[in-house]
Amino acid sequence: MTADVVSRLRAAGCVFAEEEAALLVASARGDLGALVARRVAGEPLEQVVGWAAFAGLRVAVAPGVFVPRRRSEFLVARALPVLPAAATVVDVCCGTGAIGAAMLAARPDLVLHAADHDPAAVVCARGNLPGAAGVHLGDLLAALPPELAGHVDVVVASTPYVPSDAVAAMPAEAREHEPRAALDGGGDGLDVVRRLADQAPAWLRPGGWLLIECAEHQAEPAQAELVRAGFDASVTRDEDRDATVVAGSLVHPL
Repeated sequence: MTADVVSRLRAAGCVFAEEEAALLVASARGDLGALVARRVAGEPLEQVVGWAAFAGLRVAVAPGVFVPRRRSEFLVARALPVLPAAATVVDVCCGTGAIGAAMLAARPDLVLHAADHDPAAVVCARGNLPGAAGVHLGDLLAALPPELAGHVDVVVASTPYVPSDAVAAMPAEAREHEPRAALDGGGDGLDVVRRLADQAPAWLRPGGWLLIECAEHQAEPAQAELVRAGFDASVTRDEDRDATVVAGSLVHPL
């Protein structure tokens, strides 16, 4: 049976057919054929098996919800050193809540809020973040309870940053099975970065941090956007994960 699954996956273009077959077999509850058919049709493996590995955790992934990428583990690693004790942290564009879950696992003392504009993502994140102070539905930081304004220590965000014209060139499993709004960052891919940089000063404490994942070629303009919004910003890069993070400390609050 496993050999047949491997053959079907390989014929469908799955590069890691053996590893995927093992996961599908392990995840099947009498419905292996249906799971294999979904994967062969191009659905992301994580959505098919219902979970993704992220920062040592098994994060639930619902159909139609953005799949957390390994590169986003670097955003977690970059954010943890700047957290004060009992920090209030917001995971924006949270998707499954993987980033927030990893931060809570590393720092159980923090007060975590998460937000996403996609109702399906919010439902998924609430399942992955039972220890969160709240998972909120709405537009970026405007989704948060008003009383948090001026009291947030750290905002982390894996925003959509694919330029609109480049979405069509993405793998079909992303284009067809993840929300376009979780991928499309506008003309240059930085539309959401600009909006978040403009919103963040009203929510952060003086000296609070905004950390955003972006593509390597976007680092310089993204850094400029944070500087424009009042942050002392820098860029860090993790070649192993092919990950880039722009991080800024608020020095000119509103």
